[in-house]
Amino acid sequence: MRRFLDFLYDGAAWLAALAMVGLLAMVLLSIVSRQLHFHVPGTDAYAGYLMAGSGFLALAHTLKRGEHIRVTLLLSALHGRTRRAFELWSLAAAVALSGLFAAYSVRLAWNSHVFNDISTSNDATSLWIPQLGMALGTIILVIAFIDELVLEWRGLRVQANPEEATHNE
Repeated sequence: MRRFLDFLYDGAAWLAALAMVGLLAMVLLSIVSRQLHFHVPGTDAYAGYLMAGSGFLALAHTLKRGEHIRVTLLLSALHGRTRRAFELWSLAAAVALSGLFAAYSVRLAWNSHVFNDISTSNDATSLWIPQLGMALGTIILVIAFIDELVLEWRGLRVQANPEEATHNE
């Protein structure tokens, strides 16, 4: 199961990276088309879709690598069982909130598909297609939070070292 979950998080990160490459391609195409006096419709809209997709698809991978921003002011003052209870409570709250976010993201994409919502920009893309990135990313984030909650419950969760967070600053 661990191998599958790691594959899922890494796969979502690879999709996010591909979306970033697509975003770069859209921006470069837009710049080149302006310089050469021709217009490619929809480049701005597709750049936005790819940016949103990359952000949402990278959430779970970022969480599992300990790179999400955590406010540890209260947590650093707690010790022992109180700290563990607070960790369990906050992870359970994260599962609930991300679950709601995922449910509404899936519902948004589904409703866009059912009602045939299209983009208001000149590309007229069916909106459920770019919304799939958000829906998939939030579903994988819920799975990652459940994974973290189960690991914490079993006492197997590895805490990120606070000094490691400053290694790239």
